[in-house]
Amino acid sequence: MKKALILSLVFLMLFAFGATAGAKTLKVGLDADPVTLDPQVQLSGGMLQLSHWVFDPLVRWTQEMTFEPRLATKWKRLDDLTIRFYLRKGVKFHSGNPFSAKDVKWSFERMRKSADFKGLLEPFEGCFIVDDYTVDIKTKKPYPLVLNMATYFFAMDSEFYTGTDKNGQPKDMLLKVGESFALNNASGTGPFIVTKREHNVVLEMKRNKNYWDTQSRGNVTKFILTPIKENATRVAALLSGDVDFIVPVPPQDFNRIEKDKNLKLVLINGGRIITFQMNQKRRPELGNKKVRQAIVHAVNNAGIVKKIMKNKATLAAQQGPKGYQGYKESLKPRYDLRKAKALMKEAGYANGFEITMMAPNNRYVNDAKIAEATAQMLGKIGIKVNLKTMPKAQYWNEFDARAADMMMIGWHSDTEDSGNFSEFLMMCFNKETGYGQYNSGYCNPKVDELVIAAQSETDLAKRANILQEIEQILYDDAAFVPFHWQNHAYGAKKNLMIKPILNSMNFPYFGDLVVK
Repeated sequence: MKKALILSLVFLMLFAFGATAGAKTLKVGLDADPVTLDPQVQLSGGMLQLSHWVFDPLVRWTQEMTFEPRLATKWKRLDDLTIRFYLRKGVKFHSGNPFSAKDVKWSFERMRKSADFKGLLEPFEGCFIVDDYTVDIKTKKPYPLVLNMATYFFAMDSEFYTGTDKNGQPKDMLLKVGESFALNNASGTGPFIVTKREHNVVLEMKRNKNYWDTQSRGNVTKFILTPIKENATRVAALLSGDVDFIVPVPPQDFNRIEKDKNLKLVLINGGRIITFQMNQKRRPELGNKKVRQAIVHAVNNAGIVKKIMKNKATLAAQQGPKGYQGYKESLKPRYDLRKAKALMKEAGYANGFEITMMAPNNRYVNDAKIAEATAQMLGKIGIKVNLKTMPKAQYWNEFDARAADMMMIGWHSDTEDSGNFSEFLMMCFNKETGYGQYNSGYCNPKVDELVIAAQSETDLAKRANILQEIEQILYDDAAFVPFHWQNHAYGAKKNLMIKPILNSMNFPYFGDLVVK
């Protein structure tokens, strides 16, 4: 009896040790805390990150900017207005409720009521149930970005959010400010289940043992997120081992992390293009294409990436990065000081002229330094620059007023598509339609015609050709001065295999994270 008892105890101890040894706790330090557990209240990077941890979209982006099946296993376009999505069977929400088409439709209809999301859903007619595991997403007119938008369609548990809470309020109430059921309660289909939430203090989650994605190699069993607003404090927490992963890493701390034998720095192209716009309406010289070409040839953006950005940015010559529809491989950076001077002479401005320039000093990485370097480079072709930099809080009022001849702007496409850049930055400014809302004076009717054509071209190959044509025109026109795409910077312990879970949207897929 004693021997059997001892063997049983040993077995139990070994089992317990094995279970503990297999447990992987991930401690993450982010610069902000998700404002709510409701995935439809706020359209922000932080909320979309959380949505990928607790909920699941119909499809999601890969690192290569292709679409990966999630709650939808496949899809097909039925006509110019309809895409049919076939849903995954056997999926359960954290509450235990089964997932089906009614949850997709319910979530879609609720999202349309959100002030932050209704603009994105404006092209859509609705979501229509075909059967328990099939839905049709219809648009009001031909719309090529249905799959792009489907990355925002996270399924909520319709049964869980139906009824009233303890205060008699509807559980499905959308509320940005104040208490709501969805603020502190979540039932998704995602890899993690929320176990504790103290806003701006800590968010704790545990692994969803019933997660449908059995192919995922992710082995994090407990996930602790701590918001650490200050850059220095966040980096110090990683260096001391208080957290395992941080984002963002400020550029001034790249070397500290790279030199630590226990840590690694990983960079991913974030897709945010940094540019200067040239206001042709303020300065007639900038209306001369050869002058604009001279400016682009005078700016050594490769040198800026090397010296100012310390090779921690991706050199650009067009709006959208590689992987976006519209990216054109043949468009290359074109720094050539001799050619820039020749173009100025051909344009009739061999002696140069004087311009004003404005840039923020705390919005983009090294923004003021980039502006200062650009001003010096333009001086080499006779353009005297009167530069003024200011905090972003002041800068955007000046930008809206088009208060300088050249103004810096960075842009990330909400749709992860090149067309979005052109709609806001390059189309002729139109107050009524909102086109060219952030355009400081460039106007080419042909570009407008092509952008509008791309908006309704559902043949994606044809659409890519249209977007590439736009990029070529902008390149030949020297419509703006391109610098680089900013990178996302992540710091992590070396035993975290983080590179496979990162992407240009800055949505780390922690459900797939392998901790060695």
